[in-house]
Amino acid sequence: MSSTSDIDKLIELMAKLPGLGPRSARRAVLHMIRKRALLLAPLAESMRIVAETARECLNCGNVGTTDVCDICTSEKRANGEICVVEDVADLWAMERSGVFKGRYHVLGGTLSALDSVGPEDLRIPRLRDRVETEHITEIILALNATVDGQTTAHYIADQLEGRVRLTSLAQGVPIGGELDYLDDGTISAAMRARKNI
Repeated sequence: MSSTSDIDKLIELMAKLPGLGPRSARRAVLHMIRKRALLLAPLAESMRIVAETARECLNCGNVGTTDVCDICTSEKRANGEICVVEDVADLWAMERSGVFKGRYHVLGGTLSALDSVGPEDLRIPRLRDRVETEHITEIILALNATVDGQTTAHYIADQLEGRVRLTSLAQGVPIGGELDYLDDGTISAAMRARKNI
């Protein structure tokens, strides 16, 4: 057995993370080993804790450490608005911008005929339930400006038409753009200029 096999395994795992290839992973691992007490040990402990406690919110699909996330339980956010996003990274991007003060709904993807993803594979039925039970007045569709994102937005709009005000993000979100890659100012402008569907 190689004297570096455990280190090689860590590099291999790190290289699977988004934005890290083998070279970047090697540099990161070497840096963590050099700063073992400051980085590696605390990182390992945090990862162990998150591995044991992380779960999806039963209400909206956000990621947290409780069955229902802090956003869903906050009375300050019970303003009748739900912002629908594709995934948790998009929710976090919206939160970073600080422009939205309501609650969220994470679909867990988009409709895709090519990938055989239908409405029941996403959290669309749960969204319909929430509109009825949480006294929702507005649904903001903050889906990515891709073909699948827009197809999903139109499907949701058809399902909820006449039951609630439907809006979508407007200026600032480019066609083919993804929320997670947009800056806070662009997200803020798009939220302020949302329009009826």
